[in-house]
Amino acid sequence: MEILSARVLLRPTDAETTLRFYRDQLGLAIAREYGAGVVFFAGSTLIEVASHMAADTTGPGTDATGLWLQVRDLDATEASLRDAGVTIAREARTEPWGLREMHVLDPDGRTLIFVEIPAGHPLRTDVRDVTNG
Repeated sequence: MEILSARVLLRPTDAETTLRFYRDQLGLAIAREYGAGVVFFAGSTLIEVASHMAADTTGPGTDATGLWLQVRDLDATEASLRDAGVTIAREARTEPWGLREMHVLDPDGRTLIFVEIPAGHPLRTDVRDVTNG
C-alpha cells in the first residue's frame, strides 16, 4: 500500500485546552485551520487537534489518538485491506467536508482513518500565487 501523507490525529476531551497547549504552550506553527480543528506542523509530521472528534473512551476504536493516512484510491485500499483479512470498522464514504474516509481499528483499538482527497477539493488546490512568480 502506498501512503501519500500521514498525521497524528488527536481527539481531545477539551478542545480549547488542547489547542492552547499545542499552539500557545508548545508554540507549534499552524499548518491549516478548518471549522472543526487545527493542524500543526511538528517536524516531519503533522498533529491535528480534531475538535469535532471529542474523545470517548467507552469502547473499542475510541482511543484519544489515531492515524490519518492519505491514499490515492480509497476503494482499492479498502479492497486490498479486506483481501488481507482486515476488518473495516466504518465503510468508505464522503464526509461533509468533502474527503472520502474509511476507518480501521488496529489491534490495540486505535483508529486508522484512510483518506482520499478527491479532485477539486481545497486540499488539492495550489495556494501559491503563480502570477507573482
